[in-house]
Amino acid sequence: MTRFNTISAHALMRLIGTPRSPRVIDVTLDEDFADNPFLIPTAQRFPHDDLQQLAPALSGQSVVTVCQKGLKLSQGAAALLRTLGIPAETLEGGNLGWQELGLPRVPATSLPAPGRGTLWVTRHRPRIDRIACPWLIRRFVDPQARFLFVSPSEVQGVADRFGATAFDVPGAPWTHIGSACTFDSMVAGFGLSTEPLERLAQIVRGADTDRPDLAPECAGLLALSVGLSRTFSRDLEQLEAGLPLYDALYRWARDGQNEVHNSAQVAS
Repeated sequence: MTRFNTISAHALMRLIGTPRSPRVIDVTLDEDFADNPFLIPTAQRFPHDDLQQLAPALSGQSVVTVCQKGLKLSQGAAALLRTLGIPAETLEGGNLGWQELGLPRVPATSLPAPGRGTLWVTRHRPRIDRIACPWLIRRFVDPQARFLFVSPSEVQGVADRFGATAFDVPGAPWTHIGSACTFDSMVAGFGLSTEPLERLAQIVRGADTDRPDLAPECAGLLALSVGLSRTFSRDLEQLEAGLPLYDALYRWARDGQNEVHNSAQVAS
């Protein structure tokens, strides 16, 4: 049974990837993290004795604190945040408990840089991969990630000058590999190969690489993506409008595939 002011690993995993996901703050000691350098999806590391500096940025959000075993560090951190008016719970079992359950973990080596608010850059006029990838990053890697859209010829130069991570261009750290698209590469590289995300990756791949035979939903995603690109002339507006589309597809892939709708039956 879930204890007071704690959340189970499975309950947290149900929230991660959705707009209702709490902020996950990892207060694991550096030496423990060095021995097990993985993060729960969306988790951001922060020293347990410096949380008051982070508190203003957490205002109005719910928080889950994580440490190695879910004991003194994370429970103390959650209690401290609650004194500052921030609803905070502790993850039961901590990082080790999460690992024992076989839930997805993001390798620290796959992240572009330590800290918060990673910066990414890609080609302008996003359509499929270049909206699906930001969605994946925001929902499973870094909720504060920012995205730059520039001319194709300038992506790498902007990445070098502004300390951003390039994606979905040839030669970028994250890009197409063989028949796989950039979304596929990120799902695998970030350790997020869950059944729902693999299903979503198949749809993204089919829509992005002109393979509608991969899944019936590929043609629908392509149609909606083209419609978004025709509706919005500004890249960031198009990105923000596209995120709910992938929220919906993810929930369908996770637990909605068996649902059908028959208006004739409803009418009768």
